[in-house]
Amino acid sequence: MAGILEGKVVAITGAGRGIGRELALHCAAQGAAILVNDPGVAQAGDGGDVSPAQQTVDDIIAAGGRAAANFGNVADPGEAAGIIDDAVQRFGRIDAVVNNAGILRDTIWHKMSYEDWRSVIDVNLTGVFNVSKAATPYFREQQSGSFIHFTSTSGLIGNLGQANYSAAKLGVVALSQSIALDMARVGVRSNCIAPFAWSRMTSSIPADTPAQQERVKRLQEMSADKIAPLVAYLASDRAKDVTNQIFSVRKNEILLFSKPRPIRSMAKLEGWTAEAIADELIPAFRPDFARADEVSAHVFPYDPI
Repeated sequence: MAGILEGKVVAITGAGRGIGRELALHCAAQGAAILVNDPGVAQAGDGGDVSPAQQTVDDIIAAGGRAAANFGNVADPGEAAGIIDDAVQRFGRIDAVVNNAGILRDTIWHKMSYEDWRSVIDVNLTGVFNVSKAATPYFREQQSGSFIHFTSTSGLIGNLGQANYSAAKLGVVALSQSIALDMARVGVRSNCIAPFAWSRMTSSIPADTPAQQERVKRLQEMSADKIAPLVAYLASDRAKDVTNQIFSVRKNEILLFSKPRPIRSMAKLEGWTAEAIADELIPAFRPDFARADEVSAHVFPYDPI
């Protein structure tokens, strides 16, 4: 029986390890030819090692699939374009782009350096722009294509010590929305996935308090392979009418996130003063305020299903 991605070509960034590797293995098993991109950098973005990407390629080929490696840095526009060019040169076309590559440089806000900010934005947000931009001419010409971008609840909800990463990941949602709107008329779709999974990226979460230890325990129960079927579906023709959405995968649970929408409104015909805002507006709005210290553990307090 043919897989859901038979005949498709999928480029996956950050596919040498963790979530990206599981996506590559699964999509290959579903029939896709995979361009495995990974420069093999450390979690903070330094260094480099070709072996993770090559190992993923070797494992796909050993299982009877088709794959090729690319070691480009998504933060560099030329190298990002090379990812798509390699896919087309090796396999003849490009059908889906999975923007999974990411780095972390976590630190509390008042200690965050400009370099910590810039490097994370360059990879996690600008890298998504670079790779997506490179694929767009091919998608436009063939009047089809799927962008699948990895966001995070660090951006959707919030997390401590990740101002750079959170900003980048929420920016990815806005970028995906704009791509979906701009490209709809040529049959190209763009969606986001916020994954819950234990990986190299989540292993840096502190576990100093009982609450943090419980959060890490829950994450360790959620394996990266659980995310792969949704990626395969979104890359397939079965998802041709699914675009401009934000999904999340939490073990065996798939969630659909809302976009920001008004939840309360209050009008004053004579206009507002600061005193009226303090005395009337804020007391009326306060029951619907977001929790000031909210992180994803508050939104998802239950064990993974």
